[in-house]
Amino acid sequence: MVRIRLTRMGKRHMPFYRIVVVDSRKRRDGAYIESLGYYNPLRKPAEIKVNVERAVEWILKGAQPSETAANILSKAGVLAKVHEMKYGKREKSDEGVS
Repeated sequence: MVRIRLTRMGKRHMPFYRIVVVDSRKRRDGAYIESLGYYNPLRKPAEIKVNVERAVEWILKGAQPSETAANILSKAGVLAKVHEMKYGKREKSDEGVS
């Protein structure tokens, strides 16, 4: 299975992470298929840079994001775009109006 997850970079006590597409059987910092962006938690606010088009493409192909990667991709707007592409835009309904 192909996963989207984080691989740790940086030095001791100063981590930053690459958001990568990787085979789930590989090690955390092992070889990856493609790098989609990075996440720097040390910046205030945390710095997130993601190639949205490539991330959407991988998710639509079936890549499963890890829990942490899903949170980061959600903040970057990737998961909303995937939902929109799969199910279309939400239309406002008049169900709640009496």
